[in-house]
Amino acid sequence: MASAPASPTIEPPVADLIDVRNLSLSLGRVPARVDILRGIDLRVAGGESVALLGPSGSGKSSLMAVLAGLERPSGGDVRVAGLNIGTLGEDALAIARRGRIGIVLQAFHLLPTMTALENVAVPLELAGERDAFAGAADELAAVGLGHRTGHYPAQLSGGEQQRVAIARALVGRPALLFADEPTGNLDTVTGASIMDLLFARHAAAGTTLFVITHDPVLAARCARVVELADGRIVSDRPA
Repeated sequence: MASAPASPTIEPPVADLIDVRNLSLSLGRVPARVDILRGIDLRVAGGESVALLGPSGSGKSSLMAVLAGLERPSGGDVRVAGLNIGTLGEDALAIARRGRIGIVLQAFHLLPTMTALENVAVPLELAGERDAFAGAADELAAVGLGHRTGHYPAQLSGGEQQRVAIARALVGRPALLFADEPTGNLDTVTGASIMDLLFARHAAAGTTLFVITHDPVLAARCARVVELADGRIVSDRPA
C-alpha cells in the first residue's frame, strides 16, 4: 500500500508572507529555452494589498503561478506563508495550499454540476471540516449571495459566478489571496462591484491581497504597485 504523502514542514514564522530571492522561471531547453522570469526579488508583508501590473506577456501570471505553488521555479528561493515552495513535491504543495492560499481567476472555474453552496463547501470538505456547508453558507452571505445558495453556475450571472468563486477562495480563511485579472470576463460596472467586494473582504479578513492586472486604474486601488516587464521587476512603489 502506498504511503500517504508527508505533510509539508512549516518553517518558523517570518516577517514577510512572501519572500522571493533571485527567482527565475524558464521553459524548454537550450537553444530553444524561453526565460519567463528573470532574477525576481520580492517581499510582501502580511495584510498588504499589492497590484502586479504589466502588459500581456510580461510574466505576471507566471509569477503568480510560482507564488501559489502551481508552477515550480527554475531557480532562486521562494518562501510563501512559511513554506519553502521550491522544495515541496506536488502532493505536499497541494496540502500546503489548503488554508494558506486562495486563488480567483478570470475564468470562474465553478463545477457546473454543483450548486453555489456545494462549490464553496469543497475546500472545507477537503480540509475535513465538519460544518462545511454552514461555513460555505456564511461566506456566500458575506459576498451577497445568501439567497442564491441552491443555484447552479448556469443559473447565475457572470458577476454572481465570480462572487461564488471569491467565496470559495476565502472560505478557508487563507493568509494570501491571489486575484488574476478577476474582472476580465465582466462588464465595467459588474467588474467594479467585484473589485469593491474583493477589497472589502480583504479588509474584513485581514488577508493579503495580490491582484494581477494590466489596468493601472485597478492597480492604483492597492496600497502598493509592483510593475513587471520582460520577466523583471522594473518598479516597486506605493500606489
